[in-house]
Amino acid sequence: MEKMEGKVIPIAIEDEVKKSYLNYAMSVIVSRALPDVRDGLKPVHRRILYTMSEMGLRHDRSFKKCGRIVGDVLGKFHPHGDQSIYDALVRLAQDFSLRYPVVRPQGNFGSVDGDPPAAMRYTEAKMQAIAEEMLRDIKKETVDFVPNYDDSMLEPSVLPAAFPFLMVNGASGIAVGMATNLAPHNLNEIGNAICAYIDNPNIDVEGLMEHVSGPDFPTGGVIYGKKGLEDAFKTGRGKVTIRAKSTLEVTKDGRDVIVITEIPYTVNKANLIIKIADLVKNKKVEGISDLRDESDRNGMRIVIELKRTAIPKVVLNRLYSKTALQHNFNINNLALVDGMPKLLNLRDMVHYFVRHRVDVVTRRSEYELRKAKARAHILEGLKIALDNIDEVIKIIKESKDTPSAKVSLMKTFGLSEIQSQAILDMRLQKLTGLETQRILDELKEILEYIAYLEDLLASETKILGVIRDETVEILEKFGDERKSSIVRSEVDQINIEDLIQEEDVAVLFTNKGFVKRVPLSMYKSQGRGGTGSNTAKLKDEDFVKDIFIASTHEHIVFVTNEGRAFSIKVYEIPEAGRQAKGTHIKALLALSVDEEVSAVVGVPTFDENSYILMATAKGVIKRTLAKQYINAKTRGVIAVKLKPGDHLVGALYTKGDGELLTTTRQGYALRFKESAIRPTGRNSMGVLGMKLRPGDEICSVLNITGAEFFFILTENGYGKRIRYDVFTPHGRNTLGQICYKTDERTGEIIAAMAIDEESDIMCITSRGRAIKMDANDVSVQGKNAGGVTVVRLKKPDRLISAASCPKVEEVLEEEEQQV
Repeated sequence: MEKMEGKVIPIAIEDEVKKSYLNYAMSVIVSRALPDVRDGLKPVHRRILYTMSEMGLRHDRSFKKCGRIVGDVLGKFHPHGDQSIYDALVRLAQDFSLRYPVVRPQGNFGSVDGDPPAAMRYTEAKMQAIAEEMLRDIKKETVDFVPNYDDSMLEPSVLPAAFPFLMVNGASGIAVGMATNLAPHNLNEIGNAICAYIDNPNIDVEGLMEHVSGPDFPTGGVIYGKKGLEDAFKTGRGKVTIRAKSTLEVTKDGRDVIVITEIPYTVNKANLIIKIADLVKNKKVEGISDLRDESDRNGMRIVIELKRTAIPKVVLNRLYSKTALQHNFNINNLALVDGMPKLLNLRDMVHYFVRHRVDVVTRRSEYELRKAKARAHILEGLKIALDNIDEVIKIIKESKDTPSAKVSLMKTFGLSEIQSQAILDMRLQKLTGLETQRILDELKEILEYIAYLEDLLASETKILGVIRDETVEILEKFGDERKSSIVRSEVDQINIEDLIQEEDVAVLFTNKGFVKRVPLSMYKSQGRGGTGSNTAKLKDEDFVKDIFIASTHEHIVFVTNEGRAFSIKVYEIPEAGRQAKGTHIKALLALSVDEEVSAVVGVPTFDENSYILMATAKGVIKRTLAKQYINAKTRGVIAVKLKPGDHLVGALYTKGDGELLTTTRQGYALRFKESAIRPTGRNSMGVLGMKLRPGDEICSVLNITGAEFFFILTENGYGKRIRYDVFTPHGRNTLGQICYKTDERTGEIIAAMAIDEESDIMCITSRGRAIKMDANDVSVQGKNAGGVTVVRLKKPDRLISAASCPKVEEVLEEEEQQV
């Protein structure tokens, strides 16, 4: 047998790969991933709708099994796998995927929870009425037909699409080197934009935006922002932020409940609920006591029940930041124009749709004109026959056969072959007077219709008018209200403070440098003389050195023994339970090796009308504008110069127009005007505020503006309330007056606090026990009194620090409900 030898043609591998990959890429782009700008469909969707039309699955007919539909599509037009065809069919039927579904489902077609549809052998489908607008006039040569994959039959290259599918239902797809993501819109708005374009072909994007307010997603939601919408409409690319729609309800027992009724487009509801539950379980989101999905056939309803102490806005903002309750939709209007991918703005999409409709209506009119002329030709022949019926009958009777009769008629009356055949085919019943009149009336009507079509085809303006009328007709039949609402202002940038519940907390410092914040609600109020409760498990002879009460949203300024100031928000101090040790301060602030925090002060704002005032143990007081500490942050800035052996004992946030009261450990107090302390810069030492007796030192400094009492506590747990007005104002740097008669029983004064009728007192002992009590439980006494027992201590325990705090609702070991 003779051996066949072929010719080897050497080809560089890079050239072959380049050519093959380019062919593959263009095949994916044109034949799979990107929609056509004219009908808005990808090939698989177009083939599904055309097949259903050919199967007679109109909206008023019975359903057919999806397996049958998929089989026809697969065998005739789309040989790419039955599952991919079924997935595309399912999506066309899902009301949470398409704004206007074009397939009517029967059976399980999946859900917004991500549940898969039932197998195609169980489900049925037919076209929705709106889908028939996509195929309107397809039999009238309105679009080109091309051979299918095996050249055995023809399929449409595009659908006539009287319904603007691309703009109202959107599309998404990933091709090779490019992707598309078109947002769905409201049919009424898009229809009005089409009419506006027809009325004024020179209209610009801004003009069309007066009719189209923005995307309209099938799952609703709230769209935020103006810039992203404008970018998408003007350039074809833009980002819109969608938030879930929520309402606030209150249960019978008074608990707040957040109810989610709409979620962002493409978000899986089941996964969303799992994510929220995980965040609650891991304590990433606090304040939620229960989570339920109460969705049913009447609509979506996700119920988030809150704890009594939770603030709904805080919880909701935290959920926005950590879950898909807030979701960005990136618009990328890429579609095929004349077979090539092109980025389209709003006007482009309207323009190409109208151009397509002009072509369809023109071709339809030409087809109908041909048919009308052909029918008129026949009717004219019949009219001639009816006008000469006796002679026609005579010719037919005298003819030997049909062909000769046809020839005789053509010669006698000047008829065409088609007219002669129509006369021969005419039944005798047409000779009645009524039937004769019907032929004449039909001829008259068809001649008028021919004149209309010829006039229509001679004027593009009139064709555009037809398109406008048909668009309005579709709007009247299928238009509906928007599902997504639009808030033109940009979405509130989620400030971290919005995620933190604003509440008063106790900030505790230990001698070893550990710090934590604990909600005041975690401490139970006790009566005077209580022993307190453990507030920290301390080791290695550590003890609580100071306590500070502040709001979580305040700045807290730390001043160290080296005279440096550091600033953070209170919420940046990690929250911990009462028994927790806390976080070391050096994990929060850039302190040097031997640097320690000496004083803390809460600063609501760093403005030009407020001051930070500091006092040292040696009686030096310094006042500096608060705004000079705005850049303190965690790296620190110089705050004060300290003399050797001196240290800070307190700091205040003031407005500069009040009175100060300094208190010493041995029981003396000096009242004087704050204005007596001139403001100085950060890198200064300050002035003498109070003259001290030998061995005495300052223990506290208070701002008494508007206050009526102050509260004094000693290291052995004794204390009293005392009125401010028993102290006479003096000048600064004087000795002051006695305020407490200290002795071995009471010990030295460790704290003095400004209070009012609504104040609680929070005390900390060296062993970490905390007690909170109503300040009103302690009696008001005179300047020389020795006070009463406030905290019952067991030696060698002693009071270390105290602070006043507002009354808050207490939460006593509330058990967390599992979500």
